[in-house]
Amino acid sequence: MKIRLALLLLALAATGCLSRSSARLREQNAYLAGQNEMLRQQQAQSDAQSPGVMIVGPVQHPHVAWVTGLTLAQAIATANYVGPDQPKQIIITRNGQSAAMDASVLINGTDITLEIGDTVELR
Repeated sequence: MKIRLALLLLALAATGCLSRSSARLREQNAYLAGQNEMLRQQQAQSDAQSPGVMIVGPVQHPHVAWVTGLTLAQAIATANYVGPDQPKQIIITRNGQSAAMDASVLINGTDITLEIGDTVELR
């Protein structure tokens, strides 16, 4: 009887330790997940505030960081275009004024130098 009681107490103690350690592990994981989310939000906010070019359309990275001499083709490649077909039209907006062009211009080898703050829309 005493042996059974001792084994039962040991089993309960071991279960309690596992529960505490697994609870602590869950708490640590939740804390780290929160920290990671905060860092992602800070990075997104930093990207949005840093100078560059915005690409509107089916791209993976709509904010392209500015580098001197950035061209339209480089910006589209950096944004990683993922549309099912090639874009038909490209609209560049600079200082509130927009200019549309046929996307085949890029395929034919003509490239355009972009400026900080430009928005490029791929249709």
